[in-house]
Amino acid sequence: MKTEDAIWSALEEVIDPEVGVNIVDLGLVYEVKVGDKGRADIEMTLTIPECPLADEIVKNVKEATAAISGIHEVNVSLVWEPKWSPARMNDRAREEIRSRRSLV
Repeated sequence: MKTEDAIWSALEEVIDPEVGVNIVDLGLVYEVKVGDKGRADIEMTLTIPECPLADEIVKNVKEATAAISGIHEVNVSLVWEPKWSPARMNDRAREEIRSRRSLV
């Protein structure tokens, strides 16, 4: 498995605590690049710029990525353009959110 693919898979385990869905399915991760010296650069956003759990999410992204063999450094860039919207979610995220709401 390519390192970038391994990172994407690892990021599927990082849950947005407020929404309860992983950050990949939510469409929060925009780009993953790995340099030849084991540096991973991840460009992502949050559902809202003032997200109170931003530090926790970034920490979890760094930990999940650093656990991958060959990764020696992780840089996470939070960007606000393009702005996140629910249209960025995949069908799995929509279904998961829908099923949670029906339980309430």
